[in-house]
Amino acid sequence: MKIKVEHQPSLEHLNELDVFNWPIWQKEISKFPWTYDDQETCYFLAGNVIVTPDGGEAVEMGKRDLVTFPAGMSCTWEITSDVRKHYCFD
Repeated sequence: MKIKVEHQPSLEHLNELDVFNWPIWQKEISKFPWTYDDQETCYFLAGNVIVTPDGGEAVEMGKRDLVTFPAGMSCTWEITSDVRKHYCFD
């Protein structure tokens, strides 16, 4: 299970996905476990995060990244600066 990170996607691509109409999630600096029941795609407006899938390699992401997390993945989120992101579950 891979986390897909697209750095600085074009505004055209974001508009095609309708990203700016997705809900917003915010979280302060913290560390916590998470499991994805469904695939999530999100676009980071602010912040930096290190997500480490259980048994996998850490993946860094943050502001202006479009990220897709696969359904069924368990991981640990480490928020290193406060996060604000649009998100959509598929």
